This record gives sequence, structure tokens and C-alpha cells, in this order.
Amino acid sequence: MHTAATERVSKDSHKQKKWTTAEIQALFELPFNDLLYRAQQVHRAHFDANSVQRSTLLSVKTGGCSEDCGYCSQSARNQTGLERESLLGIDEVVAAARAAKEKGASRFCMGAAWRGPKDKDLEQVAGMIRAVKALGLETCVTLGMLKEGQAEQLKAAGLDYYNHNLDTAPEFYGSIVTTHSQADRFDTLHKVREAGINVCCGGIVGMGETRAGRAGLIAELANMNPPPESVPINNLVPVPGTPLANAESIDPFEFVRTIAAARITMPTSLVRLSAGRQEMSDELQALCFLAGANSIFYGDKLLTTGNPEAGRDERLFERLGLRSA
Repeated sequence: MHTAATERVSKDSHKQKKWTTAEIQALFELPFNDLLYRAQQVHRAHFDANSVQRSTLLSVKTGGCSEDCGYCSQSARNQTGLERESLLGIDEVVAAARAAKEKGASRFCMGAAWRGPKDKDLEQVAGMIRAVKALGLETCVTLGMLKEGQAEQLKAAGLDYYNHNLDTAPEFYGSIVTTHSQADRFDTLHKVREAGINVCCGGIVGMGETRAGRAGLIAELANMNPPPESVPINNLVPVPGTPLANAESIDPFEFVRTIAAARITMPTSLVRLSAGRQEMSDELQALCFLAGANSIFYGDKLLTTGNPEAGRDERLFERLGLRSA
């Protein structure tokens, strides 16, 4: 599905296939083995099939966000018991980044629960970016919606990636968020691209969307020109006190199909297993890697929800013969 919104994130680039939602639905409907075979062929044509990039995510400012995202524990509108916290000090951030590097992470991501950063906050985040870069790590931040000139400030600080997810298909978006539109998200992505920062952009499945909705999300992502360099696929972690607290879990094989569809339609992007990985068995994660996932969040916590212990990941990598990118 190619929309006016995706056009805003376009730049002149190599000619790429435009995917329709119907074409991506057809991928989902392939026999499972055929879909994984096709995804594995695409994956091997562009990546080392046994190499997985590892990122660590730190919440540098937790709670109190004014947005009403139905999945989020950090929204001030949701009664999750999460307290509003101040922005972390740079020393805390550097200590966490150093520990992440020692455990094998190559990228350090920093998240702040804001609708968008104030200029004074952005200056502090820029200092964090410079300090983390000095450790030899790639840097990524997710700070909400950006105003004019802010992406350029982040670029000047040395930022490598900006994360801003589309969350879900356009037609389902209003059921999940009402305080901003998906077009607002595309506006920030446009600013990020224009500043020369890599885009990290994906979505969440298991929020009650249909298969067509999952296909629509993948189509929106794949039809960006260029597609995001990094595509996190999140499996909803229902949080008590949020509107989606009782959402029905997505079928595990359907999640693997989503990973495979992302790999086939975005052959050169890193496809990342993100939120929800703690709830996945080792066997399910192995299927996701087979389907083309080649990036994970690595560490004990993913913003405010748990993430598999680093030791479990090390054992899984050893069992599967995987290595860090």
C-alpha cells in the first residue's frame, strides 16, 4: 500500500518494488514451509544467515507521557502504577552503555517517554549520544515527535539511528492512538531522513489487528523509499492498566509469518525481534531467525517490560551456532 504519507518519506533512490497489501497477504497465506524457504533465500542473498546484530535499550526518561497509545505503560492516561521519572544523568547512561558493550551489544538505544523533546532536554540527550559514541557503539534514540531543526541537532551529536514506529496499519491506527495521527509519525520520519539519520521503524502485532492489518503495516514499511534500515517487529506485551491489557495473543506461527513477510519485502533491512521476546520459547525464536530476523534487543529490560537475560541469549546463540554481527 503506497500512500501520500509514505511519499513524504521518499527520496530519489534506486527503483524498488512497490508492494500492495494484497501481495503481502498472499505471502502470509503461503504454506508455512514455502514461506520460510522463500524468506531464507532472500535473507541469504543479502546477509550472513548465522549473524545476529545485538542492541541494548535503556529508558533514559520513564513515565508521564501525554500520549494515549493503548499499548503503552508509560502513558500518563493509563493506570499502570508507573511513576514519572526525571531524565537520567549522563554518568548513569554511560555506565549502562559500557556494560552493554561488554555483554556484546553493538548498538545502544535510548528511549524517553515524551510526546516530543523540549530543546533543553534535547541538549542533554545530545550529550548522551556523544558520550555513547565515544565508547565505540552505534547510537539510537526514540524521543517522540521532532520539531524543525531537532533532527539536525541529533545528527550533529553523531546519532546513527532514530526510532519512530508506525505501530500498525493506517486503517487501524485510530483504534490504538488518538492524540496524534500516523501522518504525524511520517512527518518526524521525513525530518530524520532529511537530516541524514538512519531510520529505525517497525510496528506492533497482537493488538487485535487482522492479518490484512499486519500485511498493511508491512506494506507501509516496505514502500518507504528507501525502506527503514532497521525494522523492529514487536509482539504486544499486554500491560495491566492499559486498554490492551486483555488483548488476545497472536498465534506464534502468525508472528513468524510476519517476520518472514518483513524479510521478503525489505531484503536489505535489519529485521529485529523486539518487545515480547521474553515470552517466546527458544524454539519460536529459532523459527524467527530462520524466517529472516537478524537483530535482537539484548539485556534484562526493554524500556519498562522484561527482556530475556543475557545469559539465556548466550546459550541460545551457542545452541543455534549464531554469532554477533
